[in-house]
Amino acid sequence: MVLPSIIGALVAVLAFSPFTGNQELSFVLDKDEVNMANERMRLTEALYRGEDSKGQPFSLRAGSAVQKSSAEPVLKMTNLQGRIIMNDGPASLTAGRGVYNIDKETVRVNGPLAFQSVGYDIVASNVELALKTKKMQSFGPVTGKTKVGTFRADRMSADLDTRVVRLDGGVRLRIDQNVIK
Repeated sequence: MVLPSIIGALVAVLAFSPFTGNQELSFVLDKDEVNMANERMRLTEALYRGEDSKGQPFSLRAGSAVQKSSAEPVLKMTNLQGRIIMNDGPASLTAGRGVYNIDKETVRVNGPLAFQSVGYDIVASNVELALKTKKMQSFGPVTGKTKVGTFRADRMSADLDTRVVRLDGGVRLRIDQNVIK
């Protein structure tokens, strides 16, 4: 008589336990038996999609992303690709490697960065982008092609909101007279 009562009570506890709202699970982990990772975070083929403040859809892809430790607020990325749909059409950028500083909200591309959009192409070296202010500057040479010609300079700075680009040092501009009408 006691055994059927115990079985009935056990079945009732198991049947109603998912509805109690208590979803805790406890276990003991032996720190000597756990493998430690060399990095805090490692991602392969990371993809981020969203919309900017103007509602324009974008995507960012990195072949890999590594953060060494939580004490170092830096995410090192390789094989970067970005795409955004702007008012005048799609735009894309590619870079071999870059570093995202989580605290400063900046992206620093070491080496060339290629940007393409409707009507112009830009290749700049060693570029830093401040995400909060939407300002970009290069610490190396820049070349580009627009609807009316080509240009090159030692450095570049840009305001992404106003779409104003400033070229500094050794600026050369070649305008194709046949395009301007």
